[in-house]
Amino acid sequence: MRNAFLISWSLLITMNLFCQNDQNFPPPENPPVVRAEKVEGRIKIDGKLDEADWQRINGITEFFRMEPRQGGKYLYDTEVKVLFDEKNIYFGVFAKDSLGKKGIRVQDLRRDFLWGENDIFFIQLDPQNLKQYCVSFQTTPYGNQRDLQSFNDSNTDNDWNALWQVRTNRTKDGYYAEFAIPFKSIRYQETEPGESPSWGVTFSRLARRDYEQTVFPAIPQSFSPYRMTYAAKLEGLELPAPSANIRVEPYTLYQYDRIDDGNGTSTNDNIKIGGDIKWAINPRSVLDLTLNTDFAQAEVDRAVNNLERFNIFFPERRQFFLENSGIWAGANNSTVVPFFSRTIGLQGSFNAVPARINAGARYTMRNEKRAIAGMYINQAETEQSPAANFMIGRYLHNYGKENNVGIMLTHRMDEQSDQLGLKQSHNTTLTIDGFVRPDDEWTVSYMVSGSRDNSNDTLGVAGRFFAGNFNNKYYLGWLSNFVSQNYNPDMGFVFQKNVIWHNPGGYYIWRPKNIPWIRRWDPGAFFSYYQNFDEPGIFQQGSISIFPVYILFTNGSFLEYTIIPTWQNINFSFAPLGIKLEERNYFYTRHRVLFNTDQSAKISISGGINWGTFYNGYRTAVEGGLRFVPIPHIAMTFDYQYNDLVNLGENRENLKTHLTTAGARFALNPRVQLSAFYQYNTFDDQGRWNIRASWEYSPLSFIYVVFNDTRSNEFSIPFQEQQFIGKLTYLKQF
Repeated sequence: MRNAFLISWSLLITMNLFCQNDQNFPPPENPPVVRAEKVEGRIKIDGKLDEADWQRINGITEFFRMEPRQGGKYLYDTEVKVLFDEKNIYFGVFAKDSLGKKGIRVQDLRRDFLWGENDIFFIQLDPQNLKQYCVSFQTTPYGNQRDLQSFNDSNTDNDWNALWQVRTNRTKDGYYAEFAIPFKSIRYQETEPGESPSWGVTFSRLARRDYEQTVFPAIPQSFSPYRMTYAAKLEGLELPAPSANIRVEPYTLYQYDRIDDGNGTSTNDNIKIGGDIKWAINPRSVLDLTLNTDFAQAEVDRAVNNLERFNIFFPERRQFFLENSGIWAGANNSTVVPFFSRTIGLQGSFNAVPARINAGARYTMRNEKRAIAGMYINQAETEQSPAANFMIGRYLHNYGKENNVGIMLTHRMDEQSDQLGLKQSHNTTLTIDGFVRPDDEWTVSYMVSGSRDNSNDTLGVAGRFFAGNFNNKYYLGWLSNFVSQNYNPDMGFVFQKNVIWHNPGGYYIWRPKNIPWIRRWDPGAFFSYYQNFDEPGIFQQGSISIFPVYILFTNGSFLEYTIIPTWQNINFSFAPLGIKLEERNYFYTRHRVLFNTDQSAKISISGGINWGTFYNGYRTAVEGGLRFVPIPHIAMTFDYQYNDLVNLGENRENLKTHLTTAGARFALNPRVQLSAFYQYNTFDDQGRWNIRASWEYSPLSFIYVVFNDTRSNEFSIPFQEQQFIGKLTYLKQF
């Protein structure tokens, strides 16, 4: 295995040497300028751009094509104009399309929609001229909103929400979009008296029908419009003087629960009141306070049948913890995470009964030189866990053009509980991390974290290193993770303990000029090698993923074929899906085919098959998905996963599992929506319903109605839990 690892890595280095001009270009020494003009009349946000102020100014029209081929003529013209008044900055957009309304591709009307499935126009702002950070405001031709924060064009916080408006208007010639972004929603650089402000700005459009992405100003297709070192200068603004800028969001909630565990039925109902306060102390600093925090409207996790030796990472879904989450060390990965907010408010287990969060506070400060953040959360005692206090502090220092180094301290204190018979305990981690970009193509990141747990007086260490070269012709990278047996972040997550994992790999990017229906073909290979941390000479697992077929078609469809030879050393008790394996060495080879059709079409399918030997048996895994979107207001989905295990384990067992999910989303408009899904898993005989209605009756103010129903018959013990929730939130910005 080690020889194959070294030979394959040498082949990738050779591929690197033979690749020619990658068509990248450096940021301009003198960036282009975008002028913002002051409003003389009044702007009504209706997506029509018919006011005199829009008519009298010139717009930006000189875009640059990123996809499907870099540079040259493009099919879809776009014009952008910028206005401002005492409260808002306005962006007026005309996205030309020869097919008009008929050419529009939009899959649904959800907020924070998925990238790559819709026609999109988006704006990136760097109001503090950090070059390492931006906020992005995005819309579709139907006016649904997506906003996010991006750090160094490598770590994206998709769940950041700002207070802003957009309305669109679809015509026979294309669509119009009209944005109104309050200055209070933007953390901008203060200017000295008489000094004119200058912000970084980029614009981009994805015309999904032909997967044509254009950008202003020019940015190489190796990167994204979030790469703010290439940004234009937005000038001409007259910024309002800083004010109190306080955002208050109270809520009230009614919840009814009914549980039938086979021995009887219990019911419970309660009314809760709480809320959040956001205070922008100044353009750089924000203080968030939360009281009696509730996440009733958050999406529920989907079931997973895990056949691997690694822990499953379930993403955070709760809004308070999602906002500004990109500032914490390890926020952009799911293997070694010193601070993972899902350990808060869920009794320390990812799928446990929620615990009550009494109160919390978060402070963030960011300027061109540094970032400082801190958070404190107090969690109430429950019948299953003691009261707990979660504390985290973060300092990040920027240096050079796009480099930073940081330190983070977490501390969890579980209070003494006489009811549970537990003593007070403490858990602490200290993490040092950094990001280095020596040039536009190379990205290097590193992290080293240590933990101390006083309950058993143990010390542990973990870390991560990544180096990657991103350009238009190839990708080449190396990733390593390590976790000691005693590394125990009670506020974090690790994929496995006592492991060193090396994962180098790369692929060549071929964009055939004479085959217009292929956008790119990326053949390559990735290698995984796992060994013990405490005894590095002991091999755990290794594999080579070789994908000669990895094709992205111009219409957005995709096809992959991968062959995966795998070596396993099972020297511990391991029983995937309850089938116990004999402790010995294994070698097996698996094959994988994945595909999807055009995901922007009214009917799209996706799926794959994974087959081959598996340990000492045979496994066939099939997955498939169907989506039907007759109009953007209605979207229906069906997904199916099947596992067939044959002659596996010590007892040569057979097992078949079926995991079925059906979902639907109905939208009157982007602000009134109803979504539902049903999932059934034959492995544990569990079915669940989740139905959620939402009405955004005012910007970021919602009425939610949620119904959950979970039923299982695992081990022939019937269980049913039903939950009804009604929640009202109101947001007011002062």
